[in-house]
Amino acid sequence: MGCQTGVIRTRVGYAGGVKKNPTYHDLGDHAETVQVDFDPAVVIFAELLDVFWASHDATRPSWSRQYMSAVFYHDPEQERVAKQLKGKWEEQAERRLQTEILPATEFYLAEDYHQKYSLQNDRTLEREFRRMYPTFTDFVDSTAAARVNGYLYGCRSLADLRAELGSFGLSSEGGARLLDRVSRLHR
Repeated sequence: MGCQTGVIRTRVGYAGGVKKNPTYHDLGDHAETVQVDFDPAVVIFAELLDVFWASHDATRPSWSRQYMSAVFYHDPEQERVAKQLKGKWEEQAERRLQTEILPATEFYLAEDYHQKYSLQNDRTLEREFRRMYPTFTDFVDSTAAARVNGYLYGCRSLADLRAELGSFGLSSEGGARLLDRVSRLHR
């Protein structure tokens, strides 16, 4: 979800259940989720939902609640938009989407090794971000880390990356490394 302009922060975690303090190995009835903070002056909720539905096959039933397709809404307007767009996507797919539209519940942050996963698995880029964000919370909450992690997953174009590369605070080595990694994804 760091793919969309206007995304301020992404964090992975667990939501939708009643168990207190779930963990990856003791989820209870929670689902794995991505929390997305965004600037509604730059991107609207509907655009984020379109990215969500375009990024997976929501017509397939999930084999467990942990991996279910779900949208958690925070207010009646988000609920309305989610239901309306679900209908649009169902019409396009000519099949029922298995996505559940649910009220947001408490969000529990996943363990550190799940956060900014692709970025953490590139040692060169991880070192740079750890230098810029000495606390792990600052790293997870960083807009730049969310954007770079999205690029490492293949979100957006190489031209988009070139246009905003200077805003990430990377060294010339880090910038070259990111450009190389993303260009290989888009071959």
